[in-house]
Amino acid sequence: MALTGGPGAGKTAVLEMASRILCRHTALLPESASIVFGGGFPRRPDDVARRAAQRAIFHVQREIERLVEEDARTPLAVCDRGTVDGLAYWPAAPADFYRELETTRAAELERYEGVVHLRVPPPASYNHRNPLRVETPEQAEAIDQRILAAWAGHPRRVIIESEPDFMKKAQRAVWALASFLPACCREHLSLVAIDG
Repeated sequence: MALTGGPGAGKTAVLEMASRILCRHTALLPESASIVFGGGFPRRPDDVARRAAQRAIFHVQREIERLVEEDARTPLAVCDRGTVDGLAYWPAAPADFYRELETTRAAELERYEGVVHLRVPPPASYNHRNPLRVETPEQAEAIDQRILAAWAGHPRRVIIESEPDFMKKAQRAVWALASFLPACCREHLSLVAIDG
């Protein structure tokens, strides 16, 4: 399952909330771009560097997901972004992205049972505190639109609009994530008090 959305949409905060209430069998996977850029991968605006960064992010994402896939103790994962997100940052046509990464759009969409998309907030509410976030509010909105387009057609996608009250948005997102859990993992959620 993928939790996605543009920069500053609240994915990290939602995953933090989710970690407190989702079943212990659910793995919450970190954002690959944060791993790559936080580890010192060059971050330049030219097309060569953007392609290299997105290839690295794609392969880190795949390996993090594979770690869970091969671990029988963790039957379910919520990913902070998915492989399809890279398309929003790719400097060429979508077909070029999939060809370069030796995959197809259908194959990548099929990897995720569900997708929860958090929309970015309006410019006045955009959070600049993350040191890895380099986008302006306008760039974040444009990326969010490209991510929406990249995931279009996924059969189980939930879009969570931005709200003045972030907690309401986050609560809706956590419940959307929980809706994809197997019944056995949802049973304890009725005991958790989350308004929404």
